[in-house]
Amino acid sequence: MRSSILTSKRAKALRREMTEPEVMLWSKLRQRMDDGLIFRKQHAIGPYILDFFCPKARLAVEIDGVVHSDEDQIGHDLRRDWWLGQQGVSVYRISASAVFANLTEIAHGVRLRALERTREEAWRNRGNAGG
Repeated sequence: MRSSILTSKRAKALRREMTEPEVMLWSKLRQRMDDGLIFRKQHAIGPYILDFFCPKARLAVEIDGVVHSDEDQIGHDLRRDWWLGQQGVSVYRISASAVFANLTEIAHGVRLRALERTREEAWRNRGNAGG
């Protein structure tokens, strides 16, 4: 799904203004591995900007800081996750504190989740190919 010009410009600005846990995780996710997964940072999709996105797995990765425990923000996140789900995008939320505490394990877990999603998508598409 395409994003508005304004959302795309905001995503571009956010790429230069990433939070510390986002920078930390990006340092791991941007590395090319044998798994063939490619991640994008601050990726615009529809009206939203995702912290990280793996197109092959249709996986959004969101780093949640303290603000995400606010009642209004929780409601916004639920609506956002629902909308993304309607677009076939799965959302994987990680607390900022977990990134600080276990960066290597978190990055490994993100890659595993993306690989699982890739396999699920391949399985679903294989079933649909038979018509």
